[in-house]
Amino acid sequence: MDVVLVGLPGSGKSVIGRRLAHRHAAAFIDLDERIESSTGRSIAEIFEGDGEPVFRALERDAIAELGPADPDPEIRRVIATGGGAVVDPRNRWSLYRGRRTVWLDGRPEVLAQRLRRSPHVRPLVAGRDPIGTIRDLGARRARFYAAADVHQSGISEVQGIVDSLDDRLAHLLADERPAGTALLRAETPIGRIVVGDGIAAGALAAELEALGAQRAILVSEPGAWEAAGARIETGLRERGWEIEHVTLPQGEAAKRLDVVETAARELARLRAERSEPLVAIGGGALGDAAGFLAATYLRGVPVIQVPTTLVAQIDSSIGGKTGVDLPEGKNLVGAFHQPAAIVIDVDLLRTLPERQLRAALGEAVKMATLGDERLFELLETDGPLIARGHPSAFGRGYVAEVVERCAWAKVDVVVADERERRPGGGRITLNLGHSLGHAVEAAAGYRDLLHGEAVAYGLRAAARIGVEAGVTPPERAARIGALLDRLGLAIEPLPYSLEVVKAHLATDKKHVGGHLRWVLPTADGVVVRDDIEPGVVDRAATSLLAAGAGAPR
Repeated sequence: MDVVLVGLPGSGKSVIGRRLAHRHAAAFIDLDERIESSTGRSIAEIFEGDGEPVFRALERDAIAELGPADPDPEIRRVIATGGGAVVDPRNRWSLYRGRRTVWLDGRPEVLAQRLRRSPHVRPLVAGRDPIGTIRDLGARRARFYAAADVHQSGISEVQGIVDSLDDRLAHLLADERPAGTALLRAETPIGRIVVGDGIAAGALAAELEALGAQRAILVSEPGAWEAAGARIETGLRERGWEIEHVTLPQGEAAKRLDVVETAARELARLRAERSEPLVAIGGGALGDAAGFLAATYLRGVPVIQVPTTLVAQIDSSIGGKTGVDLPEGKNLVGAFHQPAAIVIDVDLLRTLPERQLRAALGEAVKMATLGDERLFELLETDGPLIARGHPSAFGRGYVAEVVERCAWAKVDVVVADERERRPGGGRITLNLGHSLGHAVEAAAGYRDLLHGEAVAYGLRAAARIGVEAGVTPPERAARIGALLDRLGLAIEPLPYSLEVVKAHLATDKKHVGGHLRWVLPTADGVVVRDDIEPGVVDRAATSLLAAGAGAPR
């Protein structure tokens, strides 16, 4: 077994790692020392001479050179990482899977004092206020460290820490139930968020326990239940949980007021109490409906979202928007109701149909266009493999990185503007591609197009509007279009009439004072405009439609 030590500079990873390895006659690997040995330069010299990006590339190579995890149940290798190694999602994918991870934590004042006495220069701390810098690094990295199997803090004496780690690692090995690999764990103002691989049942059980639940009330639909729900139920029962079920229809059919009424009556039959969380297991439509049920039953009960589709994992399960549809438009009745927790398990995506994976990348392209250059590059290079559900897209961590980057970007936006009250930016920026996207989705009767497919059409239209309005550089619009082409999204003209599309556009929720607020791409982000001429919108919408399309729907 490999043990990986993570934590801030000064947390004692090297000292404790050597002691733990010596106790078990295991090999000790210090990644920073390996980099220094291979380059013939100190970490400080690499930072000063070449910059942090070069060092991070060397760090990725050193992690890749570790090879696969040692499957032996005995401790064979102890690996001490650099403090920032786990910021890169790909590094965490390589380091955490198949290994036991330990977060060595400590108060910033203690860590700063150790750094003052250390002979080693820490480039990210040198020349700065050490306590303030350590506190800032800790805040930004906590979600990566907190994914570790063991959180060790509160013991200052090295021998005591090693003894404690031995006991806790032995306890983990004694538990034969599969736990999967957590990759990110965060407490946020919009709920606890856990991202990982193979974690659904274990992480969900932990969240139910944290909420003091006495049973698990699982809300799902037939497709999601067959694909994921039954496995999750088995894992919960193995952990001793009593299970109740509430079943909703599949897809957008779940998002009707009469369906919510039927489900609420089932909760009444089960005598569900205000403190009892509902567990939503499914895609975006199920999550919307179950969230609305939780928001309204007994004037609000907790909900835990367990998204089972890619579009739900990267978008709809995050942010607390719940809703149901009316014949006049999508999500016109709803409420803001933040989940108590969101458990995102990328392993649940492995059996998704190719069309669903591909469609969800429309939302991922949207998030990249908002300003994540690394995500944009990842989609350009590896997006086609993800769209096909190729095994290497999962095995090499491409899918996990897309999920994490999109999900956390949405967390950042929603935390800053939870109820979409910043008119010139904030949460409304997440509606990039959604105005005409929702309009064509409605024109399709919520049947012919998946949501991500509709968003992809909306992105093409937004880029065209942006170019005409002078806010989107043509080269940026071309890059967005080329990426959508590469992913096979929004390629075929749509068979809907312009009049029907415009009628649905008129019900868009982003109207203020009679003007529709458009989110349009810029060179490196987006801008919100409410002065777009109708003719510009007509031309953009027409560009999505087949010549001669006009059969009313």
